[in-house]
Amino acid sequence: MTPASVEIAKHVLMEFGIILAVGSACAVFAQRLKTPDVVVFLIVGTLLGPDVAGLIQIKSDSTLNQLVLIFGSCYILFDGGASLRLKVLKECWITILILATVGVLITAAITSVAAYYLLGVPFIVALLLASAIASTDPATLVPVFRQVKIKDRVAQTVMSESAFNDATGAILTFAVLAIAMGQGEVTTASVLTDLLKQASIGLIAGLVLGYLAAMFISHEKFGFLQEYAPVVSLMAVIGAFLTADDMGASGFMAVFVFGIMIGNKDAIGFEMAPDEQEKLNDFVGTTALLMRMFIFILLGTQVDFALMGQHLVAGLGVVAVFMFIARPVTVFLCALPDRRTRWSFKEMLFMSWTRETGVIPGALAGLLMGMGAPQARLIASVTFLAILTTILLQATTTRWLAQKLDLLAED
Repeated sequence: MTPASVEIAKHVLMEFGIILAVGSACAVFAQRLKTPDVVVFLIVGTLLGPDVAGLIQIKSDSTLNQLVLIFGSCYILFDGGASLRLKVLKECWITILILATVGVLITAAITSVAAYYLLGVPFIVALLLASAIASTDPATLVPVFRQVKIKDRVAQTVMSESAFNDATGAILTFAVLAIAMGQGEVTTASVLTDLLKQASIGLIAGLVLGYLAAMFISHEKFGFLQEYAPVVSLMAVIGAFLTADDMGASGFMAVFVFGIMIGNKDAIGFEMAPDEQEKLNDFVGTTALLMRMFIFILLGTQVDFALMGQHLVAGLGVVAVFMFIARPVTVFLCALPDRRTRWSFKEMLFMSWTRETGVIPGALAGLLMGMGAPQARLIASVTFLAILTTILLQATTTRWLAQKLDLLAED
Protein backbone atom coordinates (compact mmCIF):
# COMPACT_ATOMS: atom_id res chain seq x y z
CA MET A 1 0.00 0.00 0.00
CA THR A 2 1.31 3.44 -0.92
CA PRO A 3 1.80 5.70 2.15
CA ALA A 4 -0.68 8.57 2.44
CA SER A 5 2.15 11.13 2.37
CA VAL A 6 3.31 9.82 -1.03
CA GLU A 7 -0.23 10.02 -2.42
CA ILE A 8 -0.55 13.60 -1.19
CA ALA A 9 2.82 14.48 -2.72
CA LYS A 10 1.80 12.97 -6.07
CA HIS A 11 -1.50 14.85 -6.00
CA VAL A 12 0.25 18.17 -5.26
CA LEU A 13 2.78 17.43 -8.02
CA MET A 14 -0.07 16.86 -10.47
CA GLU A 15 -1.70 20.17 -9.44
CA PHE A 16 1.61 21.98 -9.92
CA GLY A 17 1.98 20.37 -13.35
CA ILE A 18 -1.50 21.60 -14.31
CA ILE A 19 -0.65 25.13 -13.15
CA LEU A 20 2.60 25.15 -15.15
CA ALA A 21 1.00 23.75 -18.32
CA VAL A 22 -2.10 25.94 -18.25
CA GLY A 23 -0.12 28.95 -17.03
CA SER A 24 2.34 28.72 -19.93
CA ALA A 25 -0.52 28.61 -22.43
CA CYS A 26 -2.18 31.56 -20.68
CA ALA A 27 1.05 33.59 -20.79
CA VAL A 28 1.30 33.09 -24.57
CA PHE A 29 -2.40 33.90 -24.98
CA ALA A 30 -2.08 37.09 -22.90
CA GLN A 31 0.96 38.14 -24.93
CA ARG A 32 -0.99 37.74 -28.17
CA LEU A 33 -3.90 39.77 -26.74
CA LYS A 34 -1.49 42.37 -25.32
CA THR A 35 -3.25 41.93 -21.98
CA PRO A 36 -1.51 41.69 -18.57
CA ASP A 37 -1.09 37.98 -17.89
CA VAL A 38 -2.31 38.24 -14.27
CA VAL A 39 -5.83 38.85 -15.60
CA VAL A 40 -5.81 35.65 -17.67
CA PHE A 41 -4.26 33.67 -14.80
CA LEU A 42 -7.00 34.83 -12.43
CA ILE A 43 -9.85 33.96 -14.83
CA VAL A 44 -8.42 30.54 -15.65
CA GLY A 45 -7.84 29.89 -11.95
CA THR A 46 -11.55 30.33 -11.22
CA LEU A 47 -12.30 27.75 -13.94
CA LEU A 48 -9.81 25.23 -12.51
CA GLY A 49 -11.03 25.62 -8.93
CA PRO A 50 -13.43 23.50 -6.84
CA ASP A 51 -16.54 25.42 -7.94
CA VAL A 52 -16.03 24.59 -11.65
CA ALA A 53 -13.57 21.93 -12.93
CA GLY A 54 -12.24 20.87 -9.54
CA LEU A 55 -8.73 20.19 -10.90
CA ILE A 56 -6.95 22.31 -8.27
CA GLN A 57 -8.04 22.19 -4.64
CA ILE A 58 -5.25 23.80 -2.63
CA LYS A 59 -6.96 25.49 0.32
CA SER A 60 -6.26 29.12 1.13
CA ASP A 61 -5.28 28.34 4.74
CA SER A 62 -2.88 25.50 3.81
CA THR A 63 0.87 25.75 4.46
CA LEU A 64 1.56 25.16 0.76
CA ASN A 65 -0.65 28.07 -0.29
CA GLN A 66 0.90 30.40 2.29
CA LEU A 67 4.39 29.41 1.10
CA VAL A 68 3.49 30.26 -2.51
CA LEU A 69 1.89 33.57 -1.48
CA ILE A 70 4.75 34.72 0.75
CA PHE A 71 7.68 33.70 -1.44
CA GLY A 72 5.88 34.62 -4.68
CA SER A 73 4.97 38.10 -3.43
CA CYS A 74 8.52 38.60 -2.15
CA TYR A 75 10.12 37.66 -5.45
CA ILE A 76 7.73 39.81 -7.49
CA LEU A 77 8.51 42.71 -5.14
CA PHE A 78 12.24 42.09 -5.59
CA ASP A 79 11.74 42.12 -9.36
CA GLY A 80 9.78 45.38 -9.12
CA GLY A 81 12.38 47.02 -6.90
CA ALA A 82 15.17 46.02 -9.28
CA SER A 83 13.34 47.79 -12.12
CA LEU A 84 13.19 51.14 -10.29
CA ARG A 85 15.76 53.86 -10.75
CA LEU A 86 17.06 56.04 -7.91
CA LYS A 87 16.96 59.13 -10.12
CA VAL A 88 13.18 58.79 -10.52
CA LEU A 89 12.62 57.95 -6.84
CA LYS A 90 14.54 61.06 -5.78
CA GLU A 91 12.15 63.15 -7.85
CA CYS A 92 8.90 61.55 -6.59
CA TRP A 93 9.70 60.45 -3.02
CA ILE A 94 7.39 62.99 -1.36
CA THR A 95 4.33 61.77 -3.28
CA ILE A 96 5.28 58.13 -2.65
CA LEU A 97 5.64 58.74 1.09
CA ILE A 98 2.31 60.58 1.40
CA LEU A 99 0.41 58.02 -0.73
CA ALA A 100 1.85 55.08 1.21
CA THR A 101 0.88 56.52 4.61
CA VAL A 102 -1.75 59.27 4.62
CA GLY A 103 -3.20 57.88 1.37
CA VAL A 104 -4.05 54.54 3.01
CA LEU A 105 -5.87 56.36 5.82
CA ILE A 106 -7.88 58.52 3.38
CA THR A 107 -8.89 55.48 1.30
CA ALA A 108 -9.89 53.52 4.42
CA ALA A 109 -11.91 56.43 5.82
CA ILE A 110 -13.97 56.99 2.65
CA THR A 111 -14.49 53.27 2.00
CA SER A 112 -15.56 52.62 5.61
CA VAL A 113 -18.37 55.17 5.32
CA ALA A 114 -19.61 53.47 2.14
CA ALA A 115 -19.43 50.02 3.80
CA TYR A 116 -21.29 51.29 6.88
CA TYR A 117 -24.26 52.55 4.88
CA LEU A 118 -24.36 50.00 2.04
CA LEU A 119 -23.69 46.82 4.05
CA GLY A 120 -25.50 47.92 7.19
CA VAL A 121 -22.74 46.71 9.53
CA PRO A 122 -21.35 48.33 12.70
CA PHE A 123 -18.90 51.10 11.89
CA ILE A 124 -15.95 49.23 13.44
CA VAL A 125 -16.61 46.29 11.08
CA ALA A 126 -16.87 48.69 8.12
CA LEU A 127 -13.55 50.25 9.14
CA LEU A 128 -11.96 46.82 9.48
CA LEU A 129 -13.06 45.90 5.95
CA ALA A 130 -11.84 49.23 4.55
CA SER A 131 -8.46 48.86 6.29
CA ALA A 132 -7.96 45.36 4.86
CA ILE A 133 -8.45 46.50 1.25
CA ALA A 134 -6.93 49.99 1.50
CA SER A 135 -3.42 49.09 0.31
CA THR A 136 -2.59 48.54 -3.35
CA ASP A 137 -1.08 45.28 -4.56
CA PRO A 138 2.54 45.07 -5.79
CA ALA A 139 2.11 41.47 -6.98
CA THR A 140 -0.40 42.78 -9.54
CA LEU A 141 0.98 46.21 -10.37
CA VAL A 142 4.63 45.22 -10.87
CA PRO A 143 3.80 42.64 -13.59
CA VAL A 144 1.32 45.02 -15.26
CA PHE A 145 3.95 47.75 -15.55
CA ARG A 146 6.49 45.19 -16.73
CA GLN A 147 4.22 44.44 -19.70
CA VAL A 148 2.66 47.87 -20.30
CA LYS A 149 5.46 50.42 -20.61
CA ILE A 150 4.30 53.60 -18.86
CA LYS A 151 6.38 56.76 -18.47
CA ASP A 152 8.97 56.18 -15.77
CA ARG A 153 7.96 58.54 -13.00
CA VAL A 154 4.30 57.48 -13.12
CA ALA A 155 4.96 53.73 -13.24
CA GLN A 156 7.67 53.83 -10.58
CA THR A 157 5.60 56.01 -8.26
CA VAL A 158 2.64 53.61 -8.41
CA MET A 159 4.89 50.54 -7.99
CA SER A 160 6.77 52.10 -5.06
CA GLU A 161 3.52 53.13 -3.38
CA SER A 162 2.21 49.57 -3.71
CA ALA A 163 5.34 48.16 -2.04
CA PHE A 164 5.55 50.68 0.77
CA ASN A 165 1.85 50.89 1.69
CA ASP A 166 1.54 47.20 2.65
CA ALA A 167 3.01 47.95 6.06
CA THR A 168 0.55 50.82 6.59
CA GLY A 169 -2.41 48.67 5.54
CA ALA A 170 -1.40 45.76 7.79
CA ILE A 171 -0.74 47.97 10.84
CA LEU A 172 -4.04 49.82 10.38
CA THR A 173 -5.96 46.54 9.97
CA PHE A 174 -4.61 45.00 13.17
CA ALA A 175 -5.01 48.25 15.11
CA VAL A 176 -8.71 48.35 14.17
CA LEU A 177 -9.01 44.61 14.91
CA ALA A 178 -7.71 45.19 18.44
CA ILE A 179 -10.47 47.73 19.03
CA ALA A 180 -13.12 45.53 17.41
CA MET A 181 -12.21 42.58 19.64
CA GLY A 182 -12.04 44.67 22.81
CA GLN A 183 -8.30 44.36 23.34
CA GLY A 184 -7.87 47.85 24.73
CA GLU A 185 -7.40 51.31 23.36
CA VAL A 186 -5.25 51.83 20.30
CA THR A 187 -3.90 55.38 20.12
CA THR A 188 -2.78 57.31 17.07
CA ALA A 189 0.67 57.62 18.64
CA SER A 190 1.03 53.84 19.04
CA VAL A 191 -0.04 53.21 15.44
CA LEU A 192 2.40 55.83 14.10
CA THR A 193 5.20 54.48 16.28
CA ASP A 194 4.59 50.94 15.04
CA LEU A 195 4.52 52.13 11.43
CA LEU A 196 7.78 54.06 11.84
CA LYS A 197 9.43 51.05 13.48
CA GLN A 198 8.33 48.59 10.79
CA ALA A 199 9.27 50.93 7.94
CA SER A 200 12.69 51.95 9.30
CA ILE A 201 13.84 48.43 10.24
CA GLY A 202 12.57 47.05 6.93
CA LEU A 203 14.39 49.82 5.08
CA ILE A 204 17.67 49.24 6.94
CA ALA A 205 17.48 45.44 6.49
CA GLY A 206 16.90 45.86 2.75
CA LEU A 207 19.74 48.37 2.39
CA VAL A 208 22.29 46.27 4.30
CA LEU A 209 21.46 42.94 2.67
CA GLY A 210 21.16 44.58 -0.75
CA TYR A 211 24.59 46.20 -0.41
CA LEU A 212 26.19 42.93 0.68
CA ALA A 213 24.54 40.93 -2.12
CA ALA A 214 25.55 43.54 -4.72
CA MET A 215 29.13 43.42 -3.45
CA PHE A 216 29.36 39.62 -3.51
CA ILE A 217 28.00 39.29 -7.05
CA SER A 218 29.62 42.26 -8.77
CA HIS A 219 32.58 43.69 -6.81
CA GLU A 220 35.87 43.51 -8.70
CA LYS A 221 37.71 42.05 -5.69
CA PHE A 222 35.02 40.52 -3.44
CA GLY A 223 32.54 39.40 -6.10
CA PHE A 224 33.32 35.69 -5.69
CA LEU A 225 29.62 34.77 -6.11
CA GLN A 226 29.21 36.45 -9.50
CA GLU A 227 28.59 33.16 -11.31
CA TYR A 228 25.97 32.23 -8.70
CA ALA A 229 24.06 35.54 -8.81
CA PRO A 230 20.67 33.85 -9.51
CA VAL A 231 21.08 31.60 -6.44
CA VAL A 232 22.16 34.61 -4.37
CA SER A 233 18.99 36.43 -5.43
CA LEU A 234 16.85 33.54 -4.14
CA MET A 235 18.73 33.28 -0.83
CA ALA A 236 18.78 37.01 -0.26
CA VAL A 237 15.07 37.50 -1.01
CA ILE A 238 14.20 34.85 1.59
CA GLY A 239 16.80 36.24 4.01
CA ALA A 240 15.64 39.85 3.67
CA PHE A 241 11.99 38.93 4.29
CA LEU A 242 12.66 36.65 7.29
CA THR A 243 15.24 38.98 8.86
CA ALA A 244 12.90 41.97 8.79
CA ASP A 245 9.88 39.87 9.81
CA ASP A 246 11.72 38.35 12.80
CA MET A 247 12.59 41.88 13.94
CA GLY A 248 8.92 42.89 13.85
CA ALA A 249 9.34 44.95 10.68
CA SER A 250 7.88 44.87 7.18
CA GLY A 251 9.46 41.94 5.33
CA PHE A 252 7.91 43.10 2.07
CA MET A 253 9.51 46.52 2.39
CA ALA A 254 12.90 44.92 3.08
CA VAL A 255 12.63 42.77 -0.04
CA PHE A 256 11.58 45.75 -2.18
CA VAL A 257 14.50 47.89 -0.96
CA PHE A 258 16.83 44.93 -1.50
CA GLY A 259 15.63 44.82 -5.12
CA ILE A 260 16.28 48.56 -5.52
CA MET A 261 19.86 48.07 -4.31
CA ILE A 262 20.50 45.21 -6.76
CA GLY A 263 18.89 47.09 -9.65
CA ASN A 264 20.97 50.20 -8.93
CA LYS A 265 24.26 48.55 -7.97
CA ASP A 266 26.09 50.57 -10.61
CA ALA A 267 25.09 53.72 -8.70
CA ILE A 268 26.89 52.45 -5.58
CA GLY A 269 30.05 51.49 -7.44
CA PHE A 270 29.43 47.84 -8.41
CA GLU A 271 29.19 46.58 -11.98
CA MET A 272 28.63 43.01 -13.21
CA ALA A 273 30.08 41.48 -16.34
CA PRO A 274 27.50 41.89 -19.17
CA ASP A 275 27.01 38.14 -19.70
CA GLU A 276 26.48 37.50 -15.96
CA GLN A 277 24.05 40.43 -15.78
CA GLU A 278 22.09 38.98 -18.70
CA LYS A 279 22.01 35.57 -17.01
CA LEU A 280 20.66 37.16 -13.81
CA ASN A 281 18.03 39.16 -15.71
CA ASP A 282 16.81 36.03 -17.51
CA PHE A 283 16.58 34.08 -14.26
CA VAL A 284 14.71 36.84 -12.41
CA GLY A 285 12.28 37.32 -15.31
CA THR A 286 11.51 33.60 -15.58
CA THR A 287 11.14 33.13 -11.82
CA ALA A 288 8.85 36.17 -11.53
CA LEU A 289 6.67 34.74 -14.33
CA LEU A 290 6.40 31.40 -12.49
CA MET A 291 5.44 33.19 -9.28
CA ARG A 292 2.72 35.16 -11.09
CA MET A 293 1.32 31.92 -12.52
CA PHE A 294 1.13 30.21 -9.15
CA ILE A 295 -0.14 33.21 -7.16
CA PHE A 296 -2.96 34.28 -9.45
CA ILE A 297 -4.10 30.85 -10.63
CA LEU A 298 -4.27 29.74 -6.97
CA LEU A 299 -6.01 32.98 -6.02
CA GLY A 300 -8.60 32.30 -8.71
CA THR A 301 -9.20 28.74 -7.50
CA GLN A 302 -9.98 30.03 -4.00
CA VAL A 303 -12.74 32.47 -4.96
CA ASP A 304 -15.86 31.50 -2.99
CA PHE A 305 -18.71 32.40 -5.35
CA ALA A 306 -21.39 31.33 -2.86
CA LEU A 307 -19.93 33.62 -0.21
CA MET A 308 -19.63 36.56 -2.62
CA GLY A 309 -23.20 36.03 -3.78
CA GLN A 310 -24.53 36.71 -0.30
CA HIS A 311 -23.38 40.34 -0.41
CA LEU A 312 -23.03 40.85 -4.17
CA VAL A 313 -25.03 44.04 -4.77
CA ALA A 314 -24.00 45.90 -1.61
CA GLY A 315 -20.43 44.64 -1.98
CA LEU A 316 -20.19 45.91 -5.55
CA GLY A 317 -21.50 49.27 -4.31
CA VAL A 318 -18.69 49.43 -1.76
CA VAL A 319 -16.11 48.47 -4.41
CA ALA A 320 -17.50 51.14 -6.77
CA VAL A 321 -17.04 53.84 -4.10
CA PHE A 322 -13.61 52.38 -3.37
CA MET A 323 -12.53 52.62 -7.02
CA PHE A 324 -14.30 55.72 -8.31
CA ILE A 325 -14.33 58.00 -5.26
CA ALA A 326 -11.84 56.90 -2.59
CA ARG A 327 -8.88 56.34 -4.92
CA PRO A 328 -9.19 59.57 -6.98
CA VAL A 329 -9.68 61.67 -3.83
CA THR A 330 -6.64 59.98 -2.27
CA VAL A 331 -4.40 60.56 -5.30
CA PHE A 332 -5.35 64.21 -5.82
CA LEU A 333 -5.07 65.07 -2.10
CA CYS A 334 -1.68 63.36 -1.81
CA ALA A 335 -0.10 64.36 -5.14
CA LEU A 336 -1.23 67.99 -5.47
CA PRO A 337 0.77 69.26 -2.44
CA ASP A 338 3.99 67.93 -4.01
CA ARG A 339 4.88 71.09 -5.93
CA ARG A 340 8.39 69.77 -6.56
CA THR A 341 7.15 66.97 -8.82
CA ARG A 342 4.43 69.05 -10.55
CA TRP A 343 2.10 66.21 -11.47
CA SER A 344 -0.09 66.88 -14.49
CA PHE A 345 -3.85 66.24 -14.41
CA LYS A 346 -3.41 63.33 -16.84
CA GLU A 347 -0.79 61.69 -14.63
CA MET A 348 -2.95 61.99 -11.52
CA LEU A 349 -5.95 60.67 -13.44
CA PHE A 350 -3.97 57.62 -14.51
CA MET A 351 -2.73 56.98 -10.95
CA SER A 352 -6.33 57.27 -9.76
CA TRP A 353 -7.28 54.33 -11.99
CA THR A 354 -4.32 52.04 -11.27
CA ARG A 355 -4.91 50.72 -7.76
CA GLU A 356 -5.42 46.98 -8.17
CA THR A 357 -6.25 44.96 -5.04
CA GLY A 358 -4.72 41.50 -4.79
CA VAL A 359 -2.52 39.22 -2.76
CA ILE A 360 -1.83 41.33 0.35
CA PRO A 361 -5.48 42.34 1.01
CA GLY A 362 -6.49 38.74 0.27
CA ALA A 363 -3.96 37.50 2.82
CA LEU A 364 -5.21 40.02 5.41
CA ALA A 365 -8.80 38.87 4.88
CA GLY A 366 -7.67 35.27 5.37
CA LEU A 367 -5.88 36.20 8.60
CA LEU A 368 -9.00 37.97 9.89
CA MET A 369 -11.03 34.81 9.30
CA GLY A 370 -8.44 32.71 11.08
CA MET A 371 -8.37 35.08 14.07
CA GLY A 372 -12.13 35.11 14.46
CA ALA A 373 -12.63 38.78 13.64
CA PRO A 374 -16.23 40.06 13.80
CA GLN A 375 -18.10 39.35 10.54
CA ALA A 376 -14.90 38.04 8.98
CA ARG A 377 -16.78 36.07 6.29
CA LEU A 378 -18.47 39.25 5.07
CA ILE A 379 -15.10 41.02 5.02
CA ALA A 380 -13.60 38.13 3.02
CA SER A 381 -16.44 38.16 0.49
CA VAL A 382 -16.15 41.91 -0.21
CA THR A 383 -12.34 41.65 -0.32
CA PHE A 384 -12.53 38.98 -3.05
CA LEU A 385 -15.06 41.13 -4.92
CA ALA A 386 -12.57 44.00 -4.79
CA ILE A 387 -9.76 41.72 -5.99
CA LEU A 388 -11.75 40.35 -8.94
CA THR A 389 -13.25 43.69 -9.94
CA THR A 390 -10.07 45.77 -9.78
CA ILE A 391 -7.85 43.21 -11.51
CA LEU A 392 -10.34 42.33 -14.26
CA LEU A 393 -11.41 45.93 -14.89
CA GLN A 394 -8.35 48.05 -14.16
CA ALA A 395 -5.49 45.79 -15.25
CA THR A 396 -7.13 45.10 -18.63
CA THR A 397 -7.64 48.81 -19.36
CA THR A 398 -4.20 50.06 -18.24
CA ARG A 399 -2.72 50.15 -21.75
CA TRP A 400 -5.85 51.72 -23.27
CA LEU A 401 -6.01 54.49 -20.65
CA ALA A 402 -2.27 55.20 -20.85
CA GLN A 403 -2.60 55.53 -24.62
CA LYS A 404 -5.56 57.90 -24.29
CA LEU A 405 -3.67 60.03 -21.77
CA ASP A 406 -0.43 59.93 -23.80
CA LEU A 407 1.50 58.23 -21.00
CA LEU A 408 2.89 55.22 -22.87
CA ALA A 409 6.69 55.19 -22.90
CA GLU A 410 8.56 54.94 -26.17
CA ASP A 411 9.50 51.37 -27.11
